[in-house]
Amino acid sequence: MPTCVRCGRELPSLSTGELSPICRECRESAAVTIPGNISGRETTISRPSVTIRQPFLLTQIIVGINVLVFVGMGLSGVSPMAPSVQELVTWGANYAPLALGPQPWRILASNYVHIGIIHIFFNMWCLWNLGRLAERILDRWTYLLIYTASGISGSLVSLWWHPKGIGAGASGAIFGLAGGLIAVLYLGKLPIASAALKPTLKSLITFAAYNLFFGLVPGIDNAAHLGGLAAGLGLGALLAGSVTEPLESRARWRNYAAIGTALLLFAIYNYLVRRYQSGN
Repeated sequence: MPTCVRCGRELPSLSTGELSPICRECRESAAVTIPGNISGRETTISRPSVTIRQPFLLTQIIVGINVLVFVGMGLSGVSPMAPSVQELVTWGANYAPLALGPQPWRILASNYVHIGIIHIFFNMWCLWNLGRLAERILDRWTYLLIYTASGISGSLVSLWWHPKGIGAGASGAIFGLAGGLIAVLYLGKLPIASAALKPTLKSLITFAAYNLFFGLVPGIDNAAHLGGLAAGLGLGALLAGSVTEPLESRARWRNYAAIGTALLLFAIYNYLVRRYQSGN
């Protein structure tokens, strides 16, 4: 029997007019409208009388951290339009001699550092729209796992592809969130009509394809995009089957995925460290 994707309660058998993956109790306190695409158009899958007021706390927190870091950079004297390489490194940008040496924390921290106001604006706009969907499809710990692991994966691929470059920004994590949603929506057995899923899937795939193509422009770290997308697709595919399972089963699968992902990323990091040291 399907269960509520928010609280894990068992759902009653779905009738022709009842396509919501959210239980009655959750619908009374929150919205159950899934964005049809990342530009803001939405596909309603709940009763017309339900008012949409669900908070997006995790998305707000992540966006808030990014903005606070950017504001802190500005207050310290960093140019909001064109920060220098040294300023970016000072604030935690991904830089192989440090990230693969005494400061591995940069591999994660660089996901919250941005190269100017235009960079952070577009990244946060994408994150906000994708996050609206993610918090309605995924539980928040799964969302956080996919987002964080994809960001780290993007940073590692970036270090492998151009170890002499400087990397910063949330785009790897954002691509991973998009990849995770694509996998879950395509492979997960969500109690949502196909007509409601297809426009959302099409929008997510178009988003990923367009931005990968745009990433071919010199100066854009497409390696981080690809690394994040691959991690998100992999984690999404692994967890898709558990999305509608009870809370205990969902948590167990998520824990397995988190442990396996941590071991894999650690192994990749150690490989990159050895590769970098042997090349110097």
